[in-house]
Amino acid sequence: MSGRKDRRPYRPAKIRLLFVVFAFLISGAVLGGELAAGSSSTTTPIQYFVVIFQENVSFDHYFATYPQALNPPGEPAFHARPGTPAVNGLTDELRNHNPNAANPFRLDRSEAATCDQDHDYTPEQQAFHAGLMDRFVEFTGAGSGCDARQVMGWFDGNTVTALWNYAQRYAMSDNSFCTTFGPSTPGALNLVSGQTHGVNVFDQPPDPADVIADTVIGDPDGFYDQCSAAGTVGLSGRNVGDLLSERGIAWGWFQGGFRPMSASGGKPVCGATHIGSDGKPTRDYVAHHEPFQYYKSTANPRHLPPTSTALIGQKADQANHQYDLIDFWNAAASGRLPAVSFLKAPAYQNGHAGYSDPLAEQSFLVKTINRLQELPQWKHMAVIVSWDDSDGWYDHAIAPIVSRSNTSMDALTGPSIPGAKPSGDCGTPAPGAYPGRCGYGPRLPLLVISPYAKRNFVDHALTDQSSILKFIEDNWSLGRIGDQSFDAKAGSLAGMFDFSSFHPGKFILDPRSGDPVRDEDPD
Repeated sequence: MSGRKDRRPYRPAKIRLLFVVFAFLISGAVLGGELAAGSSSTTTPIQYFVVIFQENVSFDHYFATYPQALNPPGEPAFHARPGTPAVNGLTDELRNHNPNAANPFRLDRSEAATCDQDHDYTPEQQAFHAGLMDRFVEFTGAGSGCDARQVMGWFDGNTVTALWNYAQRYAMSDNSFCTTFGPSTPGALNLVSGQTHGVNVFDQPPDPADVIADTVIGDPDGFYDQCSAAGTVGLSGRNVGDLLSERGIAWGWFQGGFRPMSASGGKPVCGATHIGSDGKPTRDYVAHHEPFQYYKSTANPRHLPPTSTALIGQKADQANHQYDLIDFWNAAASGRLPAVSFLKAPAYQNGHAGYSDPLAEQSFLVKTINRLQELPQWKHMAVIVSWDDSDGWYDHAIAPIVSRSNTSMDALTGPSIPGAKPSGDCGTPAPGAYPGRCGYGPRLPLLVISPYAKRNFVDHALTDQSSILKFIEDNWSLGRIGDQSFDAKAGSLAGMFDFSSFHPGKFILDPRSGDPVRDEDPD
C-alpha cells in the first residue's frame, strides 16, 4: 500500500462503504439504462471491462528500475511520488554483475526503435536455463538479427513515461507471467481460453515450430480468418466469448485494421497500412494476434462489419463479436459500450519491437485511456493493460512451472548449449496433461486502471494471462472453461482493486510525452 490518505471530506469507513454500494446499485439509472446491455449482473462494481492487449514486452524491459529514472536533459523527467512501493526489479548486483554474457543496460528515448528478439517457445526455455536465467544473449538475443546483447536492454520512465505515471496513479503487478512460453498466438489464446491445445483443423500439415502434439506453440494464423495467410489452424473447445454469449452479455474483440480495404477473389483484403518504427509500411491487421478467429463459434471469417451500431457486441449480428477499432468508438459514442471489450492496436502502435516501439505504443495507449475516461461508463470501468509475450527480452524473474511438458520442442530443464538439440524436457508432466504447454513463461507487465484500482500500488500476487480471463468469469459468474484451461489454477487480480474506495477523477496524460496534463483527484 502507498499509505495515501484520501483528501476528500472525511467520512467514517462504514458511511463511505454504504455510499459506494448505493452508487453501485443506482448506477443503471444514472447511466440511462446503459447497463441493460448485459452487464448489470456482476459480483463487483465493475460493469465495463476493457482489456488493452499489447505486444512483446518483458517486465524488466519496461520496469527494471521503477520508480527511479535517469532523467537526462531533453527527455520527459519522472519523479516518483512519496511512498511509492518498490518492485522486483534489477538490483545493483544484477545490473553490474549479471550472469548473462552481457550486463543489462538502459536504452535511451532516442533508441526506442529496436530489433525484434527471438521469442519462440524453445529459445525462451533455453534462455531460462533451468531457472538460472543466464542464456538470453545466446538464445533469444542471437535470433534478433542485431547485436545479441541488445536483448539485455531496458527502458525507464523517461521513455515509457505514461506507463510509469499510470503505475503511480493506479495499480500494477510485478509478479504476472505469460501462461506458457512462446510468441503472440499462445499468449492471445491463453487470454481468451486459457488453452492452446486442441488443434483439430488446418489447411496443411502444421509446422512443428507452430504446432506440437495438437498444441499451438508458434504463430500460425487462424483457420476461420479469410485475411489469414497459408498455414492456418483451428481449435476445438470453448473460449470466454462463448461463455459471455451464453449469458447474453455484450462483448467484442476490436482490432486495428480488421475492416477490409478491398476484396479479391471473393475474399476480404485487410490491406490498411502505416509506416512502422523501422520506416517500412506495416499492415495494421495481424491475423495471428486475433484469438477468436481460431474458433468457429466466435469467428467472423469475411470480416463483415456490424449491420448497425446498436448490434455491436450482440451475437445475432453478422460480425459475430469481431470488429475494427472504429466500431468500438462508434459503440461508445452511441452509449452502447459492450460489457467486455478487448482492444488491439494497429500493428505500428502495438509495441512490437521491429515495426513498433514504446513511443508509438504510448501514443495509442494514452489516447485510448484518455477517451475511455471521458465516457460516462468510466465510473464503472476497469481497464487492464497487458501484453501477449515478452519478445524474448531479458527478465530476471522465473515463475513456478505449473504446467510441465515433455515434447521435442521443450528445453527448459536440459543443457542450454547453442547449436545443441533441445532436451525435450520441461519437467515431468502429470498423467493425461496436454503437452506443449510448458509454463508459466516469462514475466510481463500488468496494470489496472480504474476508479476502483488501488492507488500507487504494486501487487505481488502470482498471476498469469489467464487471470484476466478468470476475472471476467468471476465478475459475470460465467463458470470455468474446463478441459485443462489454465483459468482453473490462475491467481486472482482482486488484490489490485479496493471496492470500498472510489476515485472517479480523470487522470489525463500527454500522448507524446506521457506527462500528466490533468489530474482531477491528486494525492
